[in-house]
Amino acid sequence: MEEIKVFCPATIANVSCGFDVLGLALDSVGDQMTIRKTAEKGIRITKIIGQDLPLETVKNVAGVAGLALLAKSDYEGGFEIEIDKRIKPGSGIGSSAASSSGAVWAMNELLGRPFSNLELVEFAMQGEKLASDVAHADNVAPAIYGGFTLVRSYDPLDIVPIPTPSELFATVIHPQIEIKTSDSRKILKTTISMEQGIRQWGNLGGLVAGLFQNDYDLIGRSLHDHIVEPIRSILIPAFDDIKTNAIKTGALGSGISGSGPSIFALSKGQKIAEAVADSMKATYRDIGVDFDIHVSKINSQGVKIIS
Repeated sequence: MEEIKVFCPATIANVSCGFDVLGLALDSVGDQMTIRKTAEKGIRITKIIGQDLPLETVKNVAGVAGLALLAKSDYEGGFEIEIDKRIKPGSGIGSSAASSSGAVWAMNELLGRPFSNLELVEFAMQGEKLASDVAHADNVAPAIYGGFTLVRSYDPLDIVPIPTPSELFATVIHPQIEIKTSDSRKILKTTISMEQGIRQWGNLGGLVAGLFQNDYDLIGRSLHDHIVEPIRSILIPAFDDIKTNAIKTGALGSGISGSGPSIFALSKGQKIAEAVADSMKATYRDIGVDFDIHVSKINSQGVKIIS
């Protein structure tokens, strides 16, 4: 192949109790990218539609991630990138990760898959570093692997794919404000109490066990964040009302998607997920907050070819 067009999924990172280590991929919302091989060495970003983002390679997350791949490749040519940007930057559903992951996944396909998924995550993390000053993998890992992923270790990097129960659906609402990941990290505390840590570790272990065992009740009991959510939620309009109403409607649990301002809920079955969406819409309409909303199955594939 000389050219490929791919769907690059939005993602939910942290998933309440897994700060910087847990994430999942969505199936109904994402970017589209077209990547083509060129004889000229290097990477050129030729077109971006949907958002006002830099075309300069070293200032664009897709370009930086792609350069990381090229630096480890023996490929003598280069690539051109076109981005149809459908995930708003600063939305909390992995906008930068979609571009970084989509770029390196597509390039790897065009080169005959010389790199493993783990290596692709490492390349994509360089795009995340440009976007947020931290090379975190909780968004790019599920975007590349699909489904839920656990970052067991960053040094050395170790990614563990986690099975997804078949009836699990996500609802995500994005109030029309932007919160930059780099800014939202600055307000976090750098130390936690032993009590907080024990509660959080228990929930993370419970959530992973619930996913493996298809135990929806255990998943719901584990979707609690005692460390990050109490701080970041103050930046999000009506967060407590959105979360409370979602759970009253039948969601297993609810929390902040990534660094916010998007709020997610997980539900058993599409019918409940749609009802949760209605409850979220009603909350924001009552207080006059504009929003985007998505209901999605969990994307088990990650980045995928669309043409």
